[in-house]
Amino acid sequence: MASTMFSPRLIAGSKLRVQYDADGKAIEVETREDEEQNVKLEETIELLRSAGYFRARIKGLTPFDKVVGGMTWCITTCNFDVDINLLFTENSSIGQKIALTEKIVSVLPKMKCPHRIEPHQIQGLDFIHIFPVVQWLVKRALETREEMGDTIRAYSIYQFNKNNKMPQDEKFDSTKHNAIECLNNAKHSYRPQRRYRRRDADKLTDEETRVISTLLEFGWNYGLQNRWNESTDKAQSPELENQETIDGDKETDEDQQKQDEEKINLLMQSMSAMTPSDEFKSYASVKSRGKISASVVGSMVSMQSDEIQRVASEYADKQSELGQIEKGELTGGVQHHKRLVTALNKQIQQQKTVQEEMKTKHEQLQEEYKETQENLQTILQRSDRIDGEMDKLNEMETSENQGVLEELRNLVAMNENLKKQEQEFKSHCKEEMSRLKQNIQKLKDENAEDDSDDKQRVSLIESQYDADKEKLQKIKLMQAKTNREIASLQRKIDDVPSRVELSQYQKRFFELYNQVAAKHKETKQFYTHYNILDDTKLYRNKEVNLLNSIHENFTQAMASTATKEQFLRQMEQIVEGVKQNRLKVEKKKQEEKMKRDQFNDQYLELIESQRLYFKTVKDFQEECRKNEILLSKLR
Repeated sequence: MASTMFSPRLIAGSKLRVQYDADGKAIEVETREDEEQNVKLEETIELLRSAGYFRARIKGLTPFDKVVGGMTWCITTCNFDVDINLLFTENSSIGQKIALTEKIVSVLPKMKCPHRIEPHQIQGLDFIHIFPVVQWLVKRALETREEMGDTIRAYSIYQFNKNNKMPQDEKFDSTKHNAIECLNNAKHSYRPQRRYRRRDADKLTDEETRVISTLLEFGWNYGLQNRWNESTDKAQSPELENQETIDGDKETDEDQQKQDEEKINLLMQSMSAMTPSDEFKSYASVKSRGKISASVVGSMVSMQSDEIQRVASEYADKQSELGQIEKGELTGGVQHHKRLVTALNKQIQQQKTVQEEMKTKHEQLQEEYKETQENLQTILQRSDRIDGEMDKLNEMETSENQGVLEELRNLVAMNENLKKQEQEFKSHCKEEMSRLKQNIQKLKDENAEDDSDDKQRVSLIESQYDADKEKLQKIKLMQAKTNREIASLQRKIDDVPSRVELSQYQKRFFELYNQVAAKHKETKQFYTHYNILDDTKLYRNKEVNLLNSIHENFTQAMASTATKEQFLRQMEQIVEGVKQNRLKVEKKKQEEKMKRDQFNDQYLELIESQRLYFKTVKDFQEECRKNEILLSKLR
């Protein structure tokens, strides 16, 4: 019996644990079998396993833990936060399950999930409605994983390269220093070196001539070398048809080459070779912190670059003076350079001032823009909150509280009307008060002698002001009373639960009732088992005491005939008492069986009544449907 009582057997499809009757036999409590639900359950679990949620493979977890864990895993994979810890909350209570499902349902609208689901559907394992949500979450999780895959892979490679090195990287680092040093040496060895310096660079006006002159100063025969290369290419080209054309081109190239040589010789005559000291001086200023010395700037001015000519053209009133200074001595050229530098510095300072003003104005406009954006966000949030409250109020409207809501709307409209009247009355009072004050001041100025009339007018004005003030106070009291009534009605409306809440409460109470009933049956079973064991123990103790007494008195009773007969009579009395007790127990057993049969008959009668009731309800619904069809045809 004990082994049957405590055997951990489960019934497939049962939502509650296995319960037992008074005899220790397993009974089914709230057993629900739905083939479509089971199919959707298997599809949901398989979908989560294929997506990568391998906890769904654990057979010890309940379907609720698998589904809620999979949904939370998908939401977390999509970079949305859920305040749930599923590692240590399997087999939760009803309150914990409701809290978990409410948190999950609150996150789904933020993810813009197209499917709607309620917490009681998840807690009740309604897989017909759960499967579309899980399918959408898995699809969204896979898309997010693909989007983040490249980023995570690149970040992983970066972290690996940050802490580890490949053999080719180590080889590259070992040769990197020598390669950089060789490259720097090559750059230093083959850097441009100025070999000549032109004395009359300001006389060159042609841009091409100035370019060729500058290249000659650094030892480059630009024009001659390019034309020589072009003539060589033409001589080697296979596209030429005859030798006469080749000879004519050669003669033309030779003439052009002679002209270029004469031009280069003419330019070289006005150049002087530079000494190493001059070269060092010209480059020293450039290498020292990137600044240009005065001598280099003087040479740039003497070469009359385009930039300085453009700046000098803006100061036309000083052209004559600058021309005389340029033709003068070297000191005049230096002074001209200083004046130009001063003018450029002034222009730079002016532009910097304008830039600072524009920057300040930009910062002010940026701050105003940020404030405007913050105000806009605040207004939008308030608008969304108001819209949400309006939606909640619309959802709360039912046939039961429709009259209360209509009365509340009338009171709100009345409140708004009173507020508007109050504002208008206040503005009217202020205008009237300002007008009266002006009249008082005017009367005081015009009739300073007529004090009596002024006092009467002032008293009249004060009395009128007091009356208006009292009227305003009454309006405020009426408004406060109306606000209190509105608040009271609002609290009453909030106290009335909605249909969804009532359905949830009904489902929770039903589940709690089932649990309480199951626990009551289990407790009753334990009490019955305890009473049986206690009675068994009592009878065992009596039997042991009787056997001990017989064993102790048997030798003494057999000593004589009288004691022997007395001992036998006592034994017969004991046997007769045991038989009477057995008869009482059997009689009680028969009475209990009769009660059981009566209860069983009553139960069968109630089942028959229930069947008749359902049949009658079904027939009544069918007749109602036929009646509606006939009424619609008559209309």
